[in-house]
Amino acid sequence: MYYIVETNKSFDQASADLESAVKHHGFGVLHVHDLGATLRSKGIAFDNECKIFEVCNPGQAAKVLSADMRLNMALPCRISVYTERGKTMIGLIKPLPMLSALSQDAELVEVAKEVEEKIIQMVDEAK
Repeated sequence: MYYIVETNKSFDQASADLESAVKHHGFGVLHVHDLGATLRSKGIAFDNECKIFEVCNPGQAAKVLSADMRLNMALPCRISVYTERGKTMIGLIKPLPMLSALSQDAELVEVAKEVEEKIIQMVDEAK
């Protein structure tokens, strides 16, 4: 269900490289949530770093939404760069099993498969 890789890169370098990989593969970064900074700004002691990148390919998103508008709740895809026990990680919840749990539409399963392959390539490229 998860795809997570460890990288020898710093958190900041992995984040920058992920953003470049997303664009290289024809997706856009809609928003980046800096979860670590948000928690610390609320007075919570949080030692790790965590950025969540919301990424989207408009053509693929349109296919999903045209088939079943309820699936907007599963969009956009999210890729995280985070630190854990001193290591930098990049990971995601795989779209194929997630979408398959929400819909049995064969066309949507194919879209999820294509998107999953692309975002795994992005993660591997950023690693």
